[in-house]
Amino acid sequence: MRGRSDGGQKKRLITSVIIVAIFFGFLYAYRGSIFGSSNNAMEYGKSLRKLGSSYLGGDEDTDGKQDESSQFGHDEGEDDVVPKSFPVCDDRHSELIPCLSRDLIYQMRLKLDLSLMEHYERHCPPPERKYNCLIPPPHGYKIPIKWPKSRDEVWKANIPHTHLAHEKSDQNWMVVKGEKIVFPGGGTHFHYGADKYIASIANMLNFTNNKINNGGRLRTVLDVGCGVASFGAYLLSSDVITMSLAPNDVHQNQIQFALERGIPAYLGVLGTKRLPYPSRSFELAHCSRCRIDWLQRDGILLLELDRLLKPGGYFAYSSPEAYAQDEEDLRIWKQMSALVERMCWRIASKKNQTVIWQKPLTNDCYQEREPGTLPPLCRSDDDPDAVWGVPMEACITPYSDHDHKAKGSELAPWPARLTAPPPRLADFGYSSEMFEKDTEYWRRRVESYFNLLSTKIQSDTLRNVMDMKANLGSFAAALKDKDVWVMNVVSEDGPNTLKVIYDRGLIGSTHNWCQAFSTYPRTYDLLHAWTVFSDIEKKGCSGEDLLLEMDRMLRPSGFIIIRDKQHVIDFVKKYLTALHWEAVAGVDAISDSEQDGDEVVFIIQKKLWLTSESRRDTK
Repeated sequence: MRGRSDGGQKKRLITSVIIVAIFFGFLYAYRGSIFGSSNNAMEYGKSLRKLGSSYLGGDEDTDGKQDESSQFGHDEGEDDVVPKSFPVCDDRHSELIPCLSRDLIYQMRLKLDLSLMEHYERHCPPPERKYNCLIPPPHGYKIPIKWPKSRDEVWKANIPHTHLAHEKSDQNWMVVKGEKIVFPGGGTHFHYGADKYIASIANMLNFTNNKINNGGRLRTVLDVGCGVASFGAYLLSSDVITMSLAPNDVHQNQIQFALERGIPAYLGVLGTKRLPYPSRSFELAHCSRCRIDWLQRDGILLLELDRLLKPGGYFAYSSPEAYAQDEEDLRIWKQMSALVERMCWRIASKKNQTVIWQKPLTNDCYQEREPGTLPPLCRSDDDPDAVWGVPMEACITPYSDHDHKAKGSELAPWPARLTAPPPRLADFGYSSEMFEKDTEYWRRRVESYFNLLSTKIQSDTLRNVMDMKANLGSFAAALKDKDVWVMNVVSEDGPNTLKVIYDRGLIGSTHNWCQAFSTYPRTYDLLHAWTVFSDIEKKGCSGEDLLLEMDRMLRPSGFIIIRDKQHVIDFVKKYLTALHWEAVAGVDAISDSEQDGDEVVFIIQKKLWLTSESRRDTK
């Protein structure tokens, strides 16, 4: 009898185990269907919206906008259901850039001209295709190496892509050494180091003391096709700041490497739209084997560089066309030489494998050209500072009468130009006194921020900083003595003060915060959001969207400073747990200055969280 009883128990036990296994099998399949793909993450967003959240931009019949009465906690009569957690995106989305996603292009079957690089330009997902999940760090992620050591090495686990090291092994871009990726400072055209290459450019131009900053007169640089941005990295020691620009092309992750190293960089391409920078932003543009066809479409890409260069600005071009003697290179060189001559550029220097052209200081050359000469001058009603979604045009941007007479940008040398009122202030009706007051306001505010953060940060804690609403750039100016750089962001529909920011010797970009920014995840240590939530609230955009975008951009253990109205702060506080954020400090800002009105300061830190896979790999 005991034997029969034991056998029956064994059968029941086996049956129970099978039932439990089937149950967990279904549970695993269900969980995978929820979190395993972008489509199901979207479904989560739809259910979230039904619970009262505006994460996907409201109901379908609102064209992506919400009723303002229910935004940011205004509707006190209805308690929104706030999630205790957001789903985590699939690991394959750990490097997601929503508006630069190849998957989106394929899914939406966008008809793009690949020859014009349209597939590398911004194409943002509609509300129903947004990813409603937190971007996970890659397996084994570590807190990034601190600047200045990070210039030369990063953790391989943070950007687990080594194909560039093998592909560019003969050019010293990067080398894999154990758990780290090391950057020797080489490039496609300067295998023996960016420092020597930079010195040769300064020597070619006979700059003061053969220094590339030319006594502070050269400060802002645009490096197109920048690779891993070693050119910009080595310019920093000369007080020259570079916007290193490259698309997410076959050399994927080059901009991600640049930002991980702590070097200013932006994902962009010379395609069909103007770059998001105003006219006369840079003193030097640079292309070293950047694989760009400068002759296409009547020289439209060179004309875009012309728009961006300051009066008397330089274009340094290192490429076989400048020195090779084979038939094809000679043909390209002759055609480029003819084009830039018609653009009124002159050769400032040509040596070895590099040619440097210089843009004119005045309109004299343009006025002396034969009638009908191509490229033409741009129409008088063309705004050279309009950039957000504006198509490039194959025309030359002439100077205004004032700029023509000034014969230059009238800017003080760096660092004096940081605090000297720039001439283009007048474009906005701002006086020198207003500029100086704004500079002083933000100096005091930044001092207050760092007092609040004093127990949390050390001198090397912060490196990559973003001011999400930069106005005149005074927040960044107040950080001059910190070992940081600032991406100053100016709204596409407000005063285009970005040209004032560039005139101050700072860098930045135009953007619309109802969309995702053109950067990789985990690329900024500090985000400063001054009334950014209030601004998108007026546009009817989703506050949850912005919170998740800020989380995407922010490095684990990074900080967010929100300066906004109290109801915005209350709205943000509801999502701290779901986002794995924690409050660091909060203060009533009314007493800070008469300009603040009812603004409140709230400081947040992002926790380092890992998926189960990441924790396993880290161990």
